[in-house]
Amino acid sequence: MDRRLTQALASAEAAGLDALALVPGPNLRYATGLSFHLSERPIVALLPVDAQPSIVLPEFEAGKADGFTTFTYTDEDGYAMAYSQACAALELADARVGVEALQMRLLEARVLERFAPDIELVPVDDLYAELRMVKGPSELAAMRRAARVAEDAFVTWVSQLRAGMTEREAAALLVAGLLGGGADGLSFSPIVASGPNGALPHATPGERKFAPGDWIVVDWGAQVDGYCSDLTRSVVMGEPHGRLAEIHPLVVAANAAGRAAAAPGEAAEDVDAAARAVIDEAGYGPQFFHRLGHGLGMEEHEPPYIVSGNRLRLQPGMTFTVEPGVYLPGVGGVRIEDDVVVTEAGVEPLTTLSRAPFVVPV
Repeated sequence: MDRRLTQALASAEAAGLDALALVPGPNLRYATGLSFHLSERPIVALLPVDAQPSIVLPEFEAGKADGFTTFTYTDEDGYAMAYSQACAALELADARVGVEALQMRLLEARVLERFAPDIELVPVDDLYAELRMVKGPSELAAMRRAARVAEDAFVTWVSQLRAGMTEREAAALLVAGLLGGGADGLSFSPIVASGPNGALPHATPGERKFAPGDWIVVDWGAQVDGYCSDLTRSVVMGEPHGRLAEIHPLVVAANAAGRAAAAPGEAAEDVDAAARAVIDEAGYGPQFFHRLGHGLGMEEHEPPYIVSGNRLRLQPGMTFTVEPGVYLPGVGGVRIEDDVVVTEAGVEPLTTLSRAPFVVPV
């Protein structure tokens, strides 16, 4: 943690900032090891480039902040005095402070602006992205554990599925399997989209019942030791047939093409293009309407984004998803998603689950 915080502050100083301000979330945990819930009680870690790190937080949370100068408040007194004291002690008036545009709420921003006159809040999400994109050995080990937990839970879950079960019932079973199988939490709420609902990439599980012949898009992930996995596979109620049975091998081939194209020095957009070309050539280009993938780590979506227009060059240690999909309105969809890490030689899959359709007897 000391090394990570030192790197973050060095980057901040190089960018002409006087301090960083972090709210509860992945960047705070990454840089300091501190973990809190985001709530109506505002918590902000204030990290000057040339002074002791400080944090403003509720009094009952102060025991977590070992090594930090703490400014605490109670529910009865409110947080105004604690923020006033912190901003004065750290001389944040007129300071340039780096903040997380994607994480900090208007609540925390307004509090800092109120008690530090003329403070300049500067978005620095790219700073944290650069620090976090290349994963170290311990991070990769956690991601491999997250992948194994997700895959084992899925295999067990498929054996519990039956025709007549609703999407919502099935999703609840999957959540229970993940948490009971070693996940600290969910990467996100699972997507279980059956029949025509599979044509919606981010469908919400509902009351639709599984019927014989249904293709089901299942997108799920486990969080282990603070790191995420993210997979998508196809489940079929009965023997695969119909248009989606014809499309499935195409999506598998596009997934393989994307993984094969990823290597150190390659541009992220070229990996997207390699997978997309397979689907374009088969005439389904308009039905693949999202990016090929996204970075993965402490968050289920983080840089690097594998998308047209992103010229970022891949480096060993970068982790991301490869998830081509084809979606047919009124029919359903197929998406095959794997997690990979860039190595010196190419990419290594973090997920190893079969890409063939998982068949539920009916």
